[in-house]
Amino acid sequence: MLRVRVDEDIRPLSEFRAGVATFVKQIHETRRPMVLTQRGRGVAVLVDVQEYERMQERLELLEEVYKAEEQIASGEGISHEEAKARVLGRLEK
Repeated sequence: MLRVRVDEDIRPLSEFRAGVATFVKQIHETRRPMVLTQRGRGVAVLVDVQEYERMQERLELLEEVYKAEEQIASGEGISHEEAKARVLGRLEK
């Protein structure tokens, strides 16, 4: 995902309400998130649907990595050689 451009992608909620279609088009075209503010504070971030789905996929992968690291730390892991042997054994069947 591209970084927020402060001069273009941070907008007051009231301005967003007045031009929803324009802002949605901007988000879709630039693939950059938009930060909405209310009383000068960030209240929401809008992202393109495809970008959101990519973020979700990355989060799921990271969760799997963290889970694997926890399993290894608790002694539940197996050696590389054993893992390789198991995979090769399944492929030969």
